Amino acid sequence: MSEIRAPLVDAHFHTWRIGHPLTGSAWHAPPTDAPIDRFLSLMDKHNVIFGVVAAASIFGEYNDYVRSAIRAHKRLRATAVLSPNTDIRQMEQMKAEGFVGVRLMWAFNDTNPDLDSAEYRLFLRRIADLDWHIHLVAKPDSFVPAIRAVEKAGVRLVIDHMGDLKTRDQLEGPAFREILAAVDRGNTWVKVSCRFRFEGPSEADPFAEKLLEVAGGDRLLWGSDWPFAAFEHQMTYEQALADYYHIVPDPEMRRRIDETALRFYFT
Repeated sequence: MSEIRAPLVDAHFHTWRIGHPLTGSAWHAPPTDAPIDRFLSLMDKHNVIFGVVAAASIFGEYNDYVRSAIRAHKRLRATAVLSPNTDIRQMEQMKAEGFVGVRLMWAFNDTNPDLDSAEYRLFLRRIADLDWHIHLVAKPDSFVPAIRAVEKAGVRLVIDHMGDLKTRDQLEGPAFREILAAVDRGNTWVKVSCRFRFEGPSEADPFAEKLLEVAGGDRLLWGSDWPFAAFEHQMTYEQALADYYHIVPDPEMRRRIDETALRFYFT
């Protein structure tokens, strides 16, 4: 039997039109469209069956285009950017349409909301009640309090891009130690993705090695990060797949990661 190299699930990609309204604090302005039809063609070309749209923080609560995409294509799911004051009826409707969680994109924040505040405790409780998850990318000093607040609320947590910690000197730091401990405690998953966003792709490799050691395939997910915001002219989908095969060379481990993604997002 020939080896099936491609993943079945791409658990992290974006889709947008350049005319979509950017927030006043957007960290990036896309140079080109990244329409859903183009990504579906890439999926089909590479035998990727299912996809999960990661909410793009640059558009804030403009989830409309993603909503249309996941309503039209049942092979897709998505996270959203939402205000903590979002009405529960809106959240229930979004769940019915294929949304599966809320993204907190804090990597570019000077300060972050207090997850222990009354409004966020209510918001996290509603997320837990919906069986959604928090999808977090943050600065190193934000991980410990954020992870503990989310765990306290009983909400599943997904950490982006191996923690997005950039350089291997963070491997023994408190942020990555907390991520590993959270994985071990059983309600946190980590995406082994975005090797290209580290300060030299090889800087990502020891993080992936440690995550594979601690989590196996049962708490890991993979996503391409297409269309590679801020790296649009440097990355391709083929390279994203090659990076994945590099850090997870064992096809049996990739199969387990696929099974984890299917359980997490599609059941």
